[in-house]
Amino acid sequence: MLARCLSATLQGLEASPVTVEVDLAPGLPGVQLVGLPDKAIQESRERVRSALRNSGFRGPLVRVVINLAPADQRKEGPAFDLPIALALLVASGQLDGRHLKGLWCAGELGLDGTLRACRGVIAMADLAAKLGAKALVVPPANADEAGLIQGLEIHTADNLHELVNQLRQGHSTPAVAASSLSKPEPQQQNFDWDATDEPGSKALALAAAGGHHLLLVGPPGCGKTRLAQQLAHVLPPLDHEDALTITRIHSVAGVLPKQVVLQSQRPFRAPHHRCTAASLLGGGVTPKPGEISLAHAGVLFLDELGEFPRAVLDQLRQPLEQGVVRISRTRFKTEFPCAVTLVAATNPCPCGWHGDEQHGCRCTLSQRRRYWQRLSGPLLDRIDLQLRMERRSAAAIRRKFRQQKQTTQPFNPWLKPCIIQQARQRMEQRNPQGCLNRNLSANDLNQLGSFQPDALNLWEQVVARRALSTRSGLQLLRVSRTIADLHQSPSVTSEAIAEASCFRCSEHIMAATAG
Repeated sequence: MLARCLSATLQGLEASPVTVEVDLAPGLPGVQLVGLPDKAIQESRERVRSALRNSGFRGPLVRVVINLAPADQRKEGPAFDLPIALALLVASGQLDGRHLKGLWCAGELGLDGTLRACRGVIAMADLAAKLGAKALVVPPANADEAGLIQGLEIHTADNLHELVNQLRQGHSTPAVAASSLSKPEPQQQNFDWDATDEPGSKALALAAAGGHHLLLVGPPGCGKTRLAQQLAHVLPPLDHEDALTITRIHSVAGVLPKQVVLQSQRPFRAPHHRCTAASLLGGGVTPKPGEISLAHAGVLFLDELGEFPRAVLDQLRQPLEQGVVRISRTRFKTEFPCAVTLVAATNPCPCGWHGDEQHGCRCTLSQRRRYWQRLSGPLLDRIDLQLRMERRSAAAIRRKFRQQKQTTQPFNPWLKPCIIQQARQRMEQRNPQGCLNRNLSANDLNQLGSFQPDALNLWEQVVARRALSTRSGLQLLRVSRTIADLHQSPSVTSEAIAEASCFRCSEHIMAATAG
């Protein structure tokens, strides 16, 4: 007897429909899986056999052929355990096939028949809703996640025996309604008093308002890491669309936190400098999102930037500029969004003390040059803001101790969330498709930038004197436009160009560390 059950497999961030076909035929008992299954699916035959037996159902004593259609598409993961088990019950006459019409299923089975969570359920639910599924059956741990998709009925059960009884009786308990999960929680503000001084606070405000990438260079203990960690708290709250995209990425990657349905906080990812290119950008036999995609709509913090392999860093060029990672395989191509704000921190030299007044540098000139040669010019060219930081004296820290007792608000007005939010609202009203200033093209800057003539004259002088590339010159205009938005100025003045040039100093940083 032939039986079918509908399910889906992941292809990047999207899901593709899969029909699980089960056929029982006379012959020696055995189970044969076809349709390009991976190792996890091959092992499902043992999990399903034990789950059926321990749930009170009889296992097939004939030859069983299980096909995952379409046969030319690779499938992976244990999410096919549940549809295989239900199709086996229909094929063996233990369940009426009418109960599976229009029903989509996904879930891993324990040996005792319990339904366990699987990754990518939100993508499967989205596909099922688009294809007009009657309902989707998922494990209890994935029920709230699937409920984020509007217009789809979600059902769940603790184990296989309970699910079959629900199907036989023609009713089941719906999962949490999507409407109760549609609002992300507000971003929690948590400012660090030790990371809110000028000029670091102004660079932080520019990165938060305009989405500009930021490079921090300084000796150990000057506050680079603390400053970077504050950016996630300064960014405006997530809207529902970004929250849903972040949740989807984390679900596909299998890192969605337990007891968290809709991601309400902007992600902050800080991979170690020994990470590989695949872990940073995504990849694998079946591509999964990397750290840069897991930080979508949030902050990607690369601490000790000079310790990352140059070959890994250079692969960040195109994703940082386009906001998407494209991964190609022989059978398919996929894209992962990665609209991140990059914050990188590095020491000025291998020992970390070059340029510090109280510590002498132990590195030779050749060692400093080799250290900075790990950062290619094209990569530094894509970082809008570069800032040299210095260590604070004990007297300055003591003054902050006294001020902290008097107020809990950020000492610099640029870090107030309302200032950042108002600047972004101006960008949404002025820029095409409401994009950030970081994404403005040359034509957009020409038509919408509102640059005063003396500002453009100063800009030409800065570009010529510093021998900036075309990309760096345009980034200088974008940063100056963000400075004007923070100051609530409709036009960009020469003062904004001058201030922006102070944050475009990678050439001076490298010259100071090399000489």
